[in-house]
Amino acid sequence: MIGRGNGNLSGKAERPGRAVSRASSSDDLKTGLPNAKKKVDTKAAWREARKLMMQHRRSLSIGLVLMLVSRLAGLLLPASTKWLIDDVIGKNRHDLLWPIAFAVAGATVVQAITGFALSQVISVAAQKAISDMRRRVLNKVTRLPVRFFDEHQTGVLISRVMSDAEGIRNLVGTGVVQLVGGVFTAVVALGVLFYLNWVMTCAILVLLVAFGGGMTTAFKKLRPIFRERGKINAEITGRLNETLNGIRVVKAYGTERREQVVFAKGVHRLFRNIASSITGVSATTSGSTVVVGLVGFVIFAIGGPAVVRGDMTLGQLMSYTAFVGILSAPVVSIASIGTQISEAIAGLDRIREILELPTEIDEDARRDRLPVIRGDIRFDHVSFEYNPGQPVLKDVTFDAASGSTTALVGSSGSGKSTLVSLVMAFNRPTVGRVLVDGRDLDDVRLVDYRSHLGVVLQDNFLFDGTVAENIAFSRPSAPREEIEHVARLANCDEFVRGFPKGYDTVVGERGVRLSGGQRQRIAIARALLADPRILILDEATSSLDSESESLIQEALGRLRGGRTTFVIAHRLSTIRSADQILVLEHGEIVERGSHAELMALGGRYRTLHDRQYQWEQNRFINPGEELTAAEDVETAKA
Repeated sequence: MIGRGNGNLSGKAERPGRAVSRASSSDDLKTGLPNAKKKVDTKAAWREARKLMMQHRRSLSIGLVLMLVSRLAGLLLPASTKWLIDDVIGKNRHDLLWPIAFAVAGATVVQAITGFALSQVISVAAQKAISDMRRRVLNKVTRLPVRFFDEHQTGVLISRVMSDAEGIRNLVGTGVVQLVGGVFTAVVALGVLFYLNWVMTCAILVLLVAFGGGMTTAFKKLRPIFRERGKINAEITGRLNETLNGIRVVKAYGTERREQVVFAKGVHRLFRNIASSITGVSATTSGSTVVVGLVGFVIFAIGGPAVVRGDMTLGQLMSYTAFVGILSAPVVSIASIGTQISEAIAGLDRIREILELPTEIDEDARRDRLPVIRGDIRFDHVSFEYNPGQPVLKDVTFDAASGSTTALVGSSGSGKSTLVSLVMAFNRPTVGRVLVDGRDLDDVRLVDYRSHLGVVLQDNFLFDGTVAENIAFSRPSAPREEIEHVARLANCDEFVRGFPKGYDTVVGERGVRLSGGQRQRIAIARALLADPRILILDEATSSLDSESESLIQEALGRLRGGRTTFVIAHRLSTIRSADQILVLEHGEIVERGSHAELMALGGRYRTLHDRQYQWEQNRFINPGEELTAAEDVETAKA
């Protein structure tokens, strides 16, 4: 997938078996999420749901009280039907008419007030729960190891944080409260119905129990569909995020149609899923309609003759019919409430998968603090592999003294970026140790160690904020004067002041409104402000014009001063001043030494240097002349 990190800093595919074609396997929109194909762990999800409801028990308790008061007030209207027909009309008790009317009006006002208060209390609680859950998931995600992000699409994680949390409203919000209120109303109504006519009530109860059994079966089938919907949504979001982030590559290669087809396939899968759920929900709704019709038949078949025989009054029959409606409404609404809760449980289960993953903070709990470092780095017989049996680094041993510069040279896939990722503790050695100041990096806290790191990449990421905000990203509390000072050191003060808004100029998403050289210099200023002890430069001057390269080299010279620096070199002419140069091939150090020593050795480094020098000379003397295919490939690898 284009633009996805895979464990190296520059985005190059060094891992065997990790490269994925956008036109092939990624078209399937696979997420690779943990337990992606497992069924919903209902028990675990309910444990999380109960924990969530306990956190908001005060709001839920108030909401339940308001719901019960509202439902009790709602019972007065159907109960008044009997008194109106039998007493006011049948017995000419006209003196009861106004008391009954005022009682019904008062109950209606109570319902309106409690309904309004209920929505305020429950809705606010639900939104707070959603916000808390989003913060909780994001806090977890940002603390996960880098390898987790190597294997998961950004859009999928965004869906976990934003979309899955939405379902919580049906647990802390109206869903559970409506369910409890509906059950309460149904129990009260059932008691009244048994009192009025137990025979007819038993017949109706059989119908409602059968309907409830059908609902239970329907929800068992609908729950996996809703879980699959969340998964498909996440997949589509992930691919769409990649397409939009890589829109320039898409347009450059004219693959708009391919991306449209991939997106259309995902949308069609989502459509089929929704269509399946619609069919299930529609079936339950149709079943409820049938049940209502059968209940009406029972009332006519049993209630009518009872009135004729004198076993029931007309007022009792009318009141019975009203209470049947009150009993049926909660049972019928189970379809809606059950669906909402099923969606919430499915979303909560997906969130739970993320929340149960171990974070770097969890790993740091057993490690020692590292408040200050000198910056001595040692690789002690380090081997590393992403996939078992496919080593990327093999028995690498070297020392990088504090304040020294170590340059890494080699063909693409030789292990340069992987080595640097080990320096940054993004990955851990499979064999051997990485030592900082003589201490095993596996024994010190990452949060402490990384506070001493600074990074300047080939394609630096800038946020959609101002120039000043991007420079201050490494130290947000830095005063404006210090921000402008490091900007001058990084040779970006001049072009920044040329903008209409200067340091308050918004750079756009990923810094799209700036040139490559301008982005690089802002990244260097950001690293200068961090004042790191260990500095990583990952091909920081490649693909730039000579003027930009000169300015950036000057800024990098200031940045490297007194820091332990690792440079992944693209242009060999930029690393002549390095204290040591490591030449890697197939994960092994094949040569090491200074520029002069390696040139005198006449080995791999000399070959790479001479061919690149020849290529640059040809471009200068004969701009239109091309090297042979073999020379071009070899130079590109350098």
